[in-house]
Amino acid sequence: MIAHSSHPIIEFRRLHRYFGLTQAVHDVSFTVGRGQVFGYIGPNGAGKTTSMRILATLDLPTWGDAFVDGFSCINDPDRVRRRLGFMPDYFGTYSDVNCYEYLDFFARSYGLVGRERHRALKHTMSFTRLDELAEKPIRGLSKGMKQRLCLGRAMIHDPSVLILDEPANGLDPRARIELREMIRQLAADGKTVLVSSHILTELAEMCDVVGIIERGQLLAVGSVAEIQKQQTPHREVKVRVIGSARSLAEWLGARADVSNVKLEGEFCRFTHEGERESEAALLRELVLANFAISEFGSHSQSLEDVFMAVTRGVVQ
Repeated sequence: MIAHSSHPIIEFRRLHRYFGLTQAVHDVSFTVGRGQVFGYIGPNGAGKTTSMRILATLDLPTWGDAFVDGFSCINDPDRVRRRLGFMPDYFGTYSDVNCYEYLDFFARSYGLVGRERHRALKHTMSFTRLDELAEKPIRGLSKGMKQRLCLGRAMIHDPSVLILDEPANGLDPRARIELREMIRQLAADGKTVLVSSHILTELAEMCDVVGIIERGQLLAVGSVAEIQKQQTPHREVKVRVIGSARSLAEWLGARADVSNVKLEGEFCRFTHEGERESEAALLRELVLANFAISEFGSHSQSLEDVFMAVTRGVVQ
């Protein structure tokens, strides 16, 4: 694994983009370090694609700026493009060419020649597992294979930054898992990845940092655990005891770090302040107090729970 750099590879600095009276992106700022996967989360129309297009030098901000490896997307677009690969949510293909010809066309477009181009093609087709389909016409590819081809197009020139807009859209479960593994491998190789998706469970598994955006405004940014803690500093614990659950409820009710104690048959549910270490200490105290604990588990909010808590479902 490549160590994350303190120098931001992606930076949004007070980014604004207005279309008439619509604030597609409003005062968005965040940074992403080398080798990190940043999950960009938001409902349709939240401003994700607009932000990504600005970073990919396909649009200009109304105000503010975006940077790739220290280069401005406004003032140094050529330097940015050499360091960046963009995989849009929809991309055109050429039905009369095969996979190798398609990637070779883009390798030439990026100025790769001779052995350098052949090495890039060999590596890209091997990484995306398209080498066995090199001669297959694009029109005969499945949705998952077309997504791999588009990823190959984005990475053919060995960029340091990859922007992936809804890469798992429409893929079957196996193709999504394989795509997730490829994204994590790219990060392990030192690539910085900005990815948007509506499949929040997968983002939670693959991303180092996430940002939640709605109506053009960034509502939360940080690791999944950090955002979870910001939203719910307490954890819900559920305990099953052999014997009298009421005695357990009374014992818990006398503690300062426990609240909202509820009895549910043999189970006792309550809210506990603290981290996992303090939960382990609590379980140890319960056993020492001679409670016959048969089950003990805690629940923290998932990324989907956090998303629903942070956003309001308002469109513009």
